[in-house]
Order: sequence, then C-alpha cells, then structure tokens
Amino acid sequence: MLMELLHTKKRRDDICEHLMAAVGEYCITCELQLAGPEYESLQGNYSLPSAIAEDLFSYQPTDEEACPKALSPNMATVKKASITVDNTLSPVHTLLQIRCVDQKGLFYDILRTSKDCNIQIAYGRFSSTVKGVRNLELFIQQADGKKIVDPERQVALCSRLKEEMLHPLRVIIANRGPDTELLVANPVELSGKGRPLVFYDVTLALKKLGLSIFSVRI
Repeated sequence: MLMELLHTKKRRDDICEHLMAAVGEYCITCELQLAGPEYESLQGNYSLPSAIAEDLFSYQPTDEEACPKALSPNMATVKKASITVDNTLSPVHTLLQIRCVDQKGLFYDILRTSKDCNIQIAYGRFSSTVKGVRNLELFIQQADGKKIVDPERQVALCSRLKEEMLHPLRVIIANRGPDTELLVANPVELSGKGRPLVFYDVTLALKKLGLSIFSVRI
C-alpha cells in the first residue's frame, strides 16, 4: 500500500525526511523519484560472477550435520545446531527437540522453513536463552495430520532446519574494480516474501562501523 503512494510528492518528501533523519550528518541531500522507462531494461539483469555466486550459495550441511543427533549434555560444547526426532512421546505428533545458538529471527526462520516443508506445528515450547543457547521443543505433523516416520523425510527436514539456523544470511565481501561490494543473500518463502528487516539490519550494522553506502541494489 505504501509503495502505491510513491507517486505523491508528500509520500516522497516523507521518505526523504525519514532517510535523512536516520543517516544524520552523513546525508547531504536526498531525492526520490519514480524510475522512468529507460530503467526497465535493467530490471532482473543484475548478476553475480559465477565464482562469487558459488561461494555465496554453495553451502550444504554434511551428512553428519544433517542426521538427527542426541542432544549434548554439556552446553559449553554446543557449537552447531542439534536436532532430535522423537516419535514415542505422542501418539499423533512428532517431537523435534532443537538446541542451537540464539539469534535474531530464529523463530521466524523455523516457522518459515516448516511452512515451506508443509509441516504443521501443533504446539511449541521455547526456553530462555542460557549462555547464548536456546532450547526448543516442537510437536509437529505432516499436512495429512500424521507423524513423520519416514527416515529420509526426517533427515531432509533436519537438514533444512539446520541450514537455516546455521546460515540465516549469506554474507561475503567482493571487490569490483575500485569498489568494495558487500553481498548479502537471505532465503525467501515460497510465497516470495523475504526475511523481515534484512535491509535495516545491514545498513544499521554498517552505520555502527562507520562505513558509508553509496550504491545499493536489491
């Protein structure tokens, strides 16, 4: 709805005002205008060099990481996400016990991944963070209301969850001639919606580091 108002001068002035307030003394001037037809040819044509794309998107959990494991008794040694699948505690639900490093957007990543995998979460318990580690228990079902008993489907779900929890964002730095380019990629839902506030988080981090941005492509 907000994007539909960009053609009004008031809306453009409001956005510029907020941008200048956020950037502060680093902003000299701000102007926003609708892209003309001369920019239509640029849509969708931004591409990454193959070597950079490989580094950015090639991560896959190993077989050892992907398989369900027993939870480590010593929290101080937990460095990776750990997932246990249990079909014995409930007659109609599969229990996922997850232990992982707490991070911003953790619940969103788990819920988004479950939705994409067509998994229904009937009930969940989330513990408080202890030494940066959070424990979760999720009672889940397949879309048909049955437990997940197929070992291959269990491994696939655990692998997907671990990938999202260990790598919610893919970030690398690349040199493009005289410029330094920060590349940030994040998964999106099957519906096309992306992780919330990624752009805000990235720009805020750069601002705290005292780094300026002169060009952005999304």
